[in-house]
Amino acid sequence: MNLAAGVHCPLIRGEEAVISRRTFLLSCAAGAALPGEGAAKRGRVEVGVCAGPGDLDDVVHYGFDYLEPGAAQIAEMDEATFQAFRARVAASPVRCEAFNSFIRTLRVVGDDVQSKRLDDYVEFTLDRCRQLGGTVVVWGSAGSRNVPTGYSRERAWAQIKRFLGRAGDIARSYRMTIAIEPLRRQESNIINTGADAWRLVREVNHPNVKMIIDYYHLRQEHEDLEIIWTARKEIVHFHFANPNGRLWPHSLSEDADYGRFFELVKRIRFEGGISIEGRGTFQKDAAASLAFFRQGLGSTSGVARVFPMEGLAS
Repeated sequence: MNLAAGVHCPLIRGEEAVISRRTFLLSCAAGAALPGEGAAKRGRVEVGVCAGPGDLDDVVHYGFDYLEPGAAQIAEMDEATFQAFRARVAASPVRCEAFNSFIRTLRVVGDDVQSKRLDDYVEFTLDRCRQLGGTVVVWGSAGSRNVPTGYSRERAWAQIKRFLGRAGDIARSYRMTIAIEPLRRQESNIINTGADAWRLVREVNHPNVKMIIDYYHLRQEHEDLEIIWTARKEIVHFHFANPNGRLWPHSLSEDADYGRFFELVKRIRFEGGISIEGRGTFQKDAAASLAFFRQGLGSTSGVARVFPMEGLAS
């Protein structure tokens, strides 16, 4: 990965200069995102899907509101590959409004934390995410935060808070938000519930550090859905899968708590994204999943394009 000292600002037409990242942030931060990002989709719930850059055409074809790729995958692209993908996104009617899989190899917890490398990685990655239209980067990344055997959990918690404070400062420069994701105990040994994430958000107390609720992890942890109401002021994003198999959802009858989930989303007047993150395919599951969210969300949803958009091949 090339953590270059400079970054090109290609969205200012006629300008070919390469300038320092900090100068870039101060002088043209508003231009870092793709044209049209965030302008026409406020005041409603959007439905996206966690998928790779190669799935962009299917995201558009089947009518999702946005693509949520892995941030680490975006960071690992060489410059030519990134610019080609950025051009594809710019030419499409959707943006990469959220990102998951933030950190793949670096550590946040433990004796092997490399703070400078971590900060450089966060800045480089958020820069790219913002250029693709991103506003939220989800930090689940169990491998980065799992507490080593015998390691002090109090120290681990303090390390996480320090990381989030630094990441929040960088995110603020890019007008983005770091969103803490609770993960089930089978995947992570710290921050397993929405209550854990809510506590962490309050302790970090940074305007650019918030949280998500992942419906699958919430149900696996048997957490009361009331956490959605309790943490409503801090929730900026949702992940969603049928908890019975971690599948793309099809029907409101699949899980007893679906109805309560949608009731709470509407009750808190949530505005933002719900991303499908589970096993499934666009060809077999997209139409049913979009119909599912339309039914559950009602008029609050941005989901309207169940059929292929005009001009795209079937």
